[in-house]
Amino acid sequence: MSDGNLESPLIEHLIELRGRLVRALLGLGVVVLALLPFARTLYTHLATPLVSQLPAGQSMIAINPAGAFFAPLKLTFFTAVFVSVPWLLYQAWAFVAPGLYAREKRLALPLLGSAIALFYIGCAFAYFLVLPSVFHFLTTFRPDVIAITPDASAYLDFVLAIFFAFGASFELPVAMVILVLLGWVTPQQLREGRGYAVVGIFVVAAVLTPPDVVSQLMLALPMCVLYELGIHAARWLLPRPGNKEEQPQ
Repeated sequence: MSDGNLESPLIEHLIELRGRLVRALLGLGVVVLALLPFARTLYTHLATPLVSQLPAGQSMIAINPAGAFFAPLKLTFFTAVFVSVPWLLYQAWAFVAPGLYAREKRLALPLLGSAIALFYIGCAFAYFLVLPSVFHFLTTFRPDVIAITPDASAYLDFVLAIFFAFGASFELPVAMVILVLLGWVTPQQLREGRGYAVVGIFVVAAVLTPPDVVSQLMLALPMCVLYELGIHAARWLLPRPGNKEEQPQ
């Protein structure tokens, strides 16, 4: 009898999880279908930072015969995921929220919203500022005997890696706040370790970005600013001594 009582909540959670996964995938599928007619347009916009820096008469190529077909489709899928992030995270939130404390809910919602916004800001920063600057730098200092004929699939992989690097790196303040709330570090320790953090930031920027100074600086400098914002946000959200933990609903 007791085993049945234990299995019943587990089965209910599994059914709820399946329902949330189905809703998430259905929403993603709808966005993919809605974007498919614009696959070529999306790729044209994505290629603009590089094509605008190429000499007159040069364009992108497809080394793989199917690359010109699959590259726009791949971009469409990743764009759909990018657009659907709020819906996907909402489904995850709706699944875990019932088991959280009231205080955890109040903190999780701003952190979740901040994480989404910072990821979008990082990707926009990469598209509008970083990519044009990097491609201008690379095309300006190339030897005249070398003609730039980028492959469509390789370019897409390169840009997606840049987007992920900047989007993930801009999550630094959220990660710092979570570490402070978990009690692993304190704002004072983060402030005292600022020098080590700056060195680590430049190392991470060198690893995540192409081997050029422009992109490394354009990732490292914003991360230094975000590190300072993370310290202030952690101090503001740190629970005050004496506050009693609320009970879960």
